[in-house]
Amino acid sequence: MTTPGDEGELASSSGQFASSPRGAQLARRLAVRCMEEWGHPPASDVSCTVALVVGELAANAVQHGRVPGRDFGLRLSLDATAGLVRVEVADAASAKRPPTVPPTSCPEGESGRGLLLVDVLAVRWGWAPRHPVGKTVWAEVPLEASARL
Repeated sequence: MTTPGDEGELASSSGQFASSPRGAQLARRLAVRCMEEWGHPPASDVSCTVALVVGELAANAVQHGRVPGRDFGLRLSLDATAGLVRVEVADAASAKRPPTVPPTSCPEGESGRGLLLVDVLAVRWGWAPRHPVGKTVWAEVPLEASARL
C-alpha cells in the first residue's frame, strides 16, 4: 500500500481475492482499511461510500464474472488533488460484460440494484477489457459528498 506523498502523487493499494462471497467481504474490509490509512475513518461518509461501491463491484465479480480457479482483483487509488478515489475490480470473465448504463430494476426484485447504487454514488463508472482475459469495472467516488449531489 502506498500513502499520499507529494502533491500530484497518487496513493494506491491492491489485492487478489477468491471469487467467493468471503473474497468480496475481504475486499470491502481492505477498502475500509485503506481509507482509514488515507485519513478517512471507517464511519466517515467517503469511507462508507467506497466500501459500498467495492462491495457491489466485488459481488458482481463473484456472481457474474466468476471463472473457476480464477480470483478477482481490487485496486484502489486516491487522487487527493482531483478529490477522487478510483475503485477498480477486475475479473477473468471476458464474455459477461456490464451494461453501459445501469439497468432498471423492479422494486420487488431481489437483485439488480448494484449498478444503480454505483451510478448514484460515483461521479462516473464504466468498464474496460483486461488483457489477456477478463474485464475491469471501475468507479470514481468523490472525497466530498457535495461533489456528487
